Amino acid sequence: MKRYTKLILPILVTLTLVFLKLYLSEDSKNWEGFFSYLPHLNTILIITGVTWSLIILIKIFKITFLKQFDISKEDNLKARKVYTQINVLQKVANFIIIIFGLGVILLSFDSIRQIGVGLFASAGVAGIIIGFSAQKAIGTLIAGIQIAITQPFRLEDAVVVEGEWGWIEEINLNYIVVRIWDLRRLVLPTTYFLEKPFQNWTRTSGDLLGSVFLYTDYTIPFDELRKELDRILETTDLWDKKVKVLQVSDSKEHTVETRILVSAKNSPTAWDLRVYVREKMIEFIQKNYPECLPKTRVVMEKPS
Repeated sequence: MKRYTKLILPILVTLTLVFLKLYLSEDSKNWEGFFSYLPHLNTILIITGVTWSLIILIKIFKITFLKQFDISKEDNLKARKVYTQINVLQKVANFIIIIFGLGVILLSFDSIRQIGVGLFASAGVAGIIIGFSAQKAIGTLIAGIQIAITQPFRLEDAVVVEGEWGWIEEINLNYIVVRIWDLRRLVLPTTYFLEKPFQNWTRTSGDLLGSVFLYTDYTIPFDELRKELDRILETTDLWDKKVKVLQVSDSKEHTVETRILVSAKNSPTAWDLRVYVREKMIEFIQKNYPECLPKTRVVMEKPS
């Protein structure tokens, strides 16, 4: 109920102004001097009041509608999708309402209306000139609407952009804010995401695979590594019990590359799980197989 009180004030003000305009319409024709401008000022305030009321009404509708979706729960893919669409569409609606309100206010001036009628014939040429000069601005706005409809990403999606890993914090008509893992903010124009590639780690779900690479000597026993990996994963809640793989992914001149794949419910948990598994596996090798740590061999042969 509290949010509806914000709508009561602009509606009451607007209705009061409409009543005064109707009640004093005949008397205002005889007003002179400063008072002669009051009827036109009243008209401007009525238009402003209607615009204000529509913006608040759209905000109330958005809040009421989004109450059906909980973005804080674990499986929030649908909620983030709806939040993204509604937030961008609200900004589009507000933009259209404000532009329309300003247009009506300008048309309420007789001099401007007459100029507008006189320039109507040349509106095509003016439109082309304005279109070229505002090409980037219009392209950015259209890109924002396109992102809201196609949704290559949503609010709180985990993304990698410009080599930085973070989450989508804000989606506006002309720019996107990415909250980087160290709490910096990366601000990019909306056209960036339509023109350049980027990684979206939570496009279809929050599940994510984490990889850990170990470099050891050729003498390392891989079966013992697999047993230790099983033990480590069973003792942590970070693992979602879906993916658990240990494979020899490469063999180099001095070391063997072992890749571990583990799964987690979301990207922050996957990061913590990777760090945890890497630390525990290195501790296991140091304690039980220190001779299997990477080494460089030099063979000294006695001349015959």
